[in-house]
Amino acid sequence: MCDDDIHPGLVTDPTISRRNLGIGTLAVAGVAAATAARAQAKVVEKDVSIKTPDGTSDSVFLHPQGKGPWPAVLIWPDIMGLRPVKREMGRRLAAQGYAVLVVNPFYRSHTAPVMPGDINFSDPATRQTLMGYRQKMTDAGIDADAIAYVGWLDAQPQVNKKKKVGVQGYCMGGPLSFRTAGAVPNRIGAVGSFHGGGLTTAQPNSPHLLVAKTKAEYLVCVAQNDDARAPNDKETLKKTFAETGKKGNVHVHPADHGWCVPGSQVYNQAEAEKAWAELSAMYKRAL
Repeated sequence: MCDDDIHPGLVTDPTISRRNLGIGTLAVAGVAAATAARAQAKVVEKDVSIKTPDGTSDSVFLHPQGKGPWPAVLIWPDIMGLRPVKREMGRRLAAQGYAVLVVNPFYRSHTAPVMPGDINFSDPATRQTLMGYRQKMTDAGIDADAIAYVGWLDAQPQVNKKKKVGVQGYCMGGPLSFRTAGAVPNRIGAVGSFHGGGLTTAQPNSPHLLVAKTKAEYLVCVAQNDDARAPNDKETLKKTFAETGKKGNVHVHPADHGWCVPGSQVYNQAEAEKAWAELSAMYKRAL
């Protein structure tokens, strides 16, 4: 779960230009930007409703134009939930050749977007509301959601069921991605966590303890301020991957918690693009 002292305060969610999401680093210009924009323009986007044991999740499904099929990827948002910027991130990934499901993790409490407009997580009332939504998500409920989401993806004609599924998450979505790999071990081939919170705890339900039962490759991108406060967490993850024989890359980025998401006060484009490139490379290998 996101920590009050680490999570950025005001998170704006403007209409993110496809140029900013698609060009990569600042060194890439002109032709590359136009190519990325054209690719994202050829993505099909559809709002969908997915039945779970606890209700109906309003989510968004994105895939390239054409028959496909393509490998599937499930995206767990951060504690601000499914909102326009997460749709844009899903669109970017779909343009790279994936069938992408971006879910509303808080469907038990509110349809998406759970809070319209700008979100100030440092505001006590806002924080209390969002944390309340998160607390309604039990481990059993999350696991059931993961099974339902992957099952829904496998039922879509656009999804290549011969390929493994990827799952990625931001902030609270990091541990949810670990849980997804544990809930559907035979389908998940790659797990990405970006400034994920609570990946290693002293509790028996710590997400890192699920790694042994999974069959996935892992990419864990850690924020510098998260690492400064809990420097042993990355070592625990590295040890876990080594002991379980899983391929896992753990990197601390010179950027603060929330740096991967455009619109955040701490968004760092250069480091976000590095993380995206690592994720893309893993998906090419593992899916």
